[in-house]
Amino acid sequence: MNQEIAGSAQAAGCPHSGQRSNESFTRARLVFPDGTSRVTIERDPTPLYIERGIGSYLFDVDGRRFLDLNYNFTTLIHGHAFGPVVEALTHQLQRGSCFANPTESEIELAALLCGRIPQVDRVRFVNTGTEAVLFAIKAARAFTGRSKIAKLEGAYHGAYDWAEVSQAATPDSWGDKSEPKPNALYRGMPASVLDEVVVVRFNDVEGVRRLISSNAHDLAAVILDPMPSRGGLVAPKPEFMAAVQESARKNGLLVIADEVLNLRQSFQGASARYGLVPDVITMGKIIGGGLPIGAIGGREDVMKVFDASAGRPLLPQGGTFSANPLSMTAGLVAMQHLDQGAFAHLEILGGIVRDGIRRAISATDAPLCVTGAASLFRIHPRAQPPNDYRDSYPTPAGTTLMKQLTRFFAENSIILPQATASISTPMTRADAEFIVDVFAGFLESRQDILDAIKVRK
Repeated sequence: MNQEIAGSAQAAGCPHSGQRSNESFTRARLVFPDGTSRVTIERDPTPLYIERGIGSYLFDVDGRRFLDLNYNFTTLIHGHAFGPVVEALTHQLQRGSCFANPTESEIELAALLCGRIPQVDRVRFVNTGTEAVLFAIKAARAFTGRSKIAKLEGAYHGAYDWAEVSQAATPDSWGDKSEPKPNALYRGMPASVLDEVVVVRFNDVEGVRRLISSNAHDLAAVILDPMPSRGGLVAPKPEFMAAVQESARKNGLLVIADEVLNLRQSFQGASARYGLVPDVITMGKIIGGGLPIGAIGGREDVMKVFDASAGRPLLPQGGTFSANPLSMTAGLVAMQHLDQGAFAHLEILGGIVRDGIRRAISATDAPLCVTGAASLFRIHPRAQPPNDYRDSYPTPAGTTLMKQLTRFFAENSIILPQATASISTPMTRADAEFIVDVFAGFLESRQDILDAIKVRK
């Protein structure tokens, strides 16, 4: 099988050499600052322009088919063009796309979330995960009367200044491991923002206790992703979850669980999987059925900061497209089909992929490892799984190796993100085994490079 894979890779050529993709990128560079509208777009050196998606597969503008492991950054848990969502959206579009008035569909989706996700008594809908995090932090400030937040080093929480602090810290800037230094993400980020964020390391039990306690009088909340994607996609230590929760309760601040990405880890989400009992949960991605969405859910008393029934609320929140009927309709149908059986299927496929990759690594003694859970996995250019963001930070050689891995997968008709990869419900055991075979083929064909990295380490 590995020989067949190597042969197909050679025949395919550069993954982004399609003529129409190259032509499209030339046109795009005339209208976008760098030829794209999102910094997250991968290029090698040209982005892959997509014409359509069906189930687990993408078809580019040059007619090539790829097994998709990105799914628009883990959003499409039912894959592309999911039939029930397409049908429901078609019906809704014929009745209208958005209104200034509420619709019954928003009640139904909110009721599903309140009934499924522990600690979610009330919900507010917004349009993105960034907005969900933004308003969750503001809700914590309004509820506690404090302004600072604590967050995990390296964790991604969207594009809100305070949530972006130390999102991209480097060895040159992240400071002492016992007290990480707040880092600006972009030039011109106000210094006052850095002063209002306490940075803690994932899985650092004593550190999170000490830093929360010493800043308690100013902290409104600690926000954490139960399994940070950019932090290595590693499981939290139970004692770390307990330390966060106990420290927050003791010092009167809220726990915000950012599950925009990781809600897909179980029927009840990631917090339930790892024993965290948050006060507020941010949601997005899978709850929109492929359309823009975000949601803030939480305890009834905390969510009352949004209550405008008696006049101006403690925290005003609107949004022209918040709770629009298209996102509500698509999200409701997608979540209704994401039942216990669907999650069991995703767990099985995820296990096949991760276990298969581990066996391939063990057989070749390659300096790589794989992390993740449920329908998520991430391959690292290091021999041992990382413990936190600092451990997962790649060396220059590791970065080069991961680019080569991504390219090899593309040459073999699989879209593999350089960060977190995901699995969807329409995928099959054969798809999962193909992923493992391609990975094994990479190890076999790049043994000289892998040996060089082992020597270097």
